Amino acid sequence: QVQLVESGGGLVQAGGSLRVSCAASRRPLDRYAMGWFRQAPGKEREFVAAINWAGDSTRYADSMKGRFTISRDNAKNTVYLQMNSLKPEDTAVYHCAAVLKAIEGVYSLTSDYDTWGQGTQVTVSS
Repeated sequence: QVQLVESGGGLVQAGGSLRVSCAASRRPLDRYAMGWFRQAPGKEREFVAAINWAGDSTRYADSMKGRFTISRDNAKNTVYLQMNSLKPEDTAVYHCAAVLKAIEGVYSLTSDYDTWGQGTQVTVSS
């Protein structure tokens, strides 16, 4: 089974940018649909963005559209989340997730995914 490790989180001021990465090991990512989710203290895990295995189809939560961009480099076995115009309410632990599906597509439910990384903390100061 693929193993996922996130990196690139940190502290950034409101309005700033950050790119988090999700590196896969044990298996190649090129047939996995991928997603980013986040969880703030006291809140449920929520969908951020998703991408299909080919990298040519994406989906975003409404509050992230126009600010966040998900991408992938299958040759590097890595998925990225570029976050711009960050707001304090974006503060959360960001997790990447992976799943092999019989039907190629993008998936936005936590229940769609069966493999998760440990997360990386993103803190946006006001």
